[in-house]
Amino acid sequence: MHRLSIPEIIAKINQRIPFEAVSEDYSFTIKVDGYVPYICGAVHDGHQFRKELWENCLHTTYERWYEEDPCTKQMVQSHPIVIAGLDSRFEYDLNRPPESAVFDTAWGKQLWKVPLSNEMKQKSLKKHDGFYQVVHALVAKLETLFPKIIVFDMHSYNWKRWEREVPVWNLGTTNIDTHRFGAIVDSWSAKLSGLSLPYGITSTSKINDTFQGNGHFLKYITKHFANTLVLATEISKIYCDELTGVIFPEVVATVEKQLQELIPLQATEFEKSTC
Repeated sequence: MHRLSIPEIIAKINQRIPFEAVSEDYSFTIKVDGYVPYICGAVHDGHQFRKELWENCLHTTYERWYEEDPCTKQMVQSHPIVIAGLDSRFEYDLNRPPESAVFDTAWGKQLWKVPLSNEMKQKSLKKHDGFYQVVHALVAKLETLFPKIIVFDMHSYNWKRWEREVPVWNLGTTNIDTHRFGAIVDSWSAKLSGLSLPYGITSTSKINDTFQGNGHFLKYITKHFANTLVLATEISKIYCDELTGVIFPEVVATVEKQLQELIPLQATEFEKSTC
């Protein structure tokens, strides 16, 4: 892995060079083992939190971890193209547009003892901007190489906060063309419901049950690229104890191993479809 600036990363993409890199400011990683018609993204995987913000933050490390999506990069790390955030969404949220990416409050609680200065906000937003410059360049390059692209937008959510039964997997489709892509969404949901999980967990999958797919990552790509489908794919945190922060690595590994097979299958199915 190399440490590269945003222009250097984009240059490699434009020249179709395989590479693996961390951004110069250590805000995200990207791996391109080969130029294939699908991308795996994990925008909320990161937990880093800029040190100059520590003393001013009212949320504890655990409270931040609770709202992040740990291990979502690990679940897709074996695929040819993976881009993932390294910074906590509490510094800036890659799944929100720039104007709302830096929080003042988070999940009903004031975030800062003292409101952030514009200078502090701009430090974070510069990293947000760099990430989307790379996303734009990557999808644009792939669309020149293939008739259509599929993006697996991986997230997780806290199932224990719900007062009803919720699915292991949720697909959010509100902001995609379901008339055009509905069959692909149904197919992906069916594949996820067929996973074999440890400890007798049934791999249920529903569409727009807990979340509807309103994230900026999906919206940005959908707005700018007509032939790219983004599948907002959320797994409930069955792979950890969300109340203590303990990760269950055997569950994460089980999910990762099965997605090694299912994601390429879905990408191939999409490539062959007429939508």
